[in-house]
Formats: sequence, C-alpha cells, structure tokens
Amino acid sequence: MSKEYTQRGGIGLLGALGLMFVGLKLTGYIDWSWWWVTLPFWGGLAISVTLLVVSVLGLLFELKKGKV
Repeated sequence: MSKEYTQRGGIGLLGALGLMFVGLKLTGYIDWSWWWVTLPFWGGLAISVTLLVVSVLGLLFELKKGKV
C-alpha cells in the first residue's frame, strides 16, 4: 500500500502581482508610489485583519445581546 502526498503551494496571485509591480517600478515602466506598488503584499493582510475584527465585534455584540 503506497501513500501519495500532494503538496500544493506557490506565491499566489497577489504575490505574483506584487513581484510584477516591483519589477515594473524598478525598471522605470511605472511611476507609482511605493504604497501602490506594494499594495498586493499588504492588501491581503489588511483585508484579513478587517474581516477578523468585524467577526469578533459581531460575536461580542451577539453575546452581549443574548445576556440582556
């Protein structure tokens, strides 16, 4: 009996987009601010943190509403 292990991974869409933007910025093809160039790197994190905060606040609201 053999076990097969499948490993998936990679940089993903946002990582590839971020690397492309950095390359374009460094070669002078785009004249964007570095904030916009690095947006794909920190944008995903910002969305995740926002969703987490909203979820926790919603849970706290529901718990408080249930106790009143």
